Amino acid sequence: MKDVTIIGGGPAGLYASFYAGLRGMSVRLIDVQDKLGGKMQLYPEKIIWDIGGIGPKPCYQIIEDMIGQGLHFQPEVNLETRVTNIEKLGDCHFEITTDKDEVFETKSVIIAVGGGIINPKPLDIKDAERYQISNLHYVVQKLSRFSGKKVVISGAGNAALDWACDIAPYAESVRLVYRKDKMKGYEGTQAKLCDNGIKLHPNSQITALIGDDQHEKIKEIVLENSETGEAETIPVDEVIISHGFDIENPLLEEAATQLEMENDYQIKGQGNTQTSIDGIFACGDVIHHGAKAHLIASAFSDAGNAANLAKQYIEPEAAEEGYVSSHNEIFKEDNKEIIEKYNQQ
Repeated sequence: MKDVTIIGGGPAGLYASFYAGLRGMSVRLIDVQDKLGGKMQLYPEKIIWDIGGIGPKPCYQIIEDMIGQGLHFQPEVNLETRVTNIEKLGDCHFEITTDKDEVFETKSVIIAVGGGIINPKPLDIKDAERYQISNLHYVVQKLSRFSGKKVVISGAGNAALDWACDIAPYAESVRLVYRKDKMKGYEGTQAKLCDNGIKLHPNSQITALIGDDQHEKIKEIVLENSETGEAETIPVDEVIISHGFDIENPLLEEAATQLEMENDYQIKGQGNTQTSIDGIFACGDVIHHGAKAHLIASAFSDAGNAANLAKQYIEPEAAEEGYVSSHNEIFKEDNKEIIEKYNQQ
């Protein structure tokens, strides 16, 4: 039995893991994805500006730092594992069931699932799946991949517009295809599209993929204009689909132990990260409470608060907060190594 089981391995879950370890708790971390980092893994090269005290850095560097920090106290990590049920059996005793028919026992629970399980909406065209291992993408992992390429992006939301502007300096050409006559993305980003030489195809959608069978790649796409009915065939090197996401959060609906909800997708906080069930806490986007700012940084604050409350739930006599990290003896040897590293630079 662990002291705390954290469901979700994004920013909130990873910092909760670190802070719970700081407070001497044994930790189990469960995530449905095959790697930690949460939805930040969808935009690894986006520049992150809004974490206090941290200068602008690419998202992948923030992810690396978060994972290193979150695993510092060596939690048990279970990836590609979906939690299907949480049941409270008594004080400091919960059972967590997974889709692998595992049953984990834990003294407390921290839910950090963000907006839920996020999957990009697939392109509903024959044979689309076969090209996902080559040049059909739902996530842009590395901008340099598109250097010198003819790129088509299907979508009109903020992600599609951002990707178009970010890729344009690398690519030979970028086309943006969208079904309606207007885009949904921010006006400021829309204004940048023409400046970056991006060709717009409003009222259009991809209706067919023409493959190079020898290399299992898309070599052309067919675009159909809904107003004119005209179709045109365009040569491509890379195709990016940005049609939004399917979001699932069945755990909160189906768990044996039901939590009071603020709305369809957020748990109602009791003024902080405490939920309506003693011993279950939540942090990050999944919980709503009065002291909430919608920033990545607020997920870290939530996570520390949830870990502190979990500690007090398990040990009522425990201090309300952990000892400040800069003076904490637990980091004494690590601090020496870090100082030596910086002295060598």
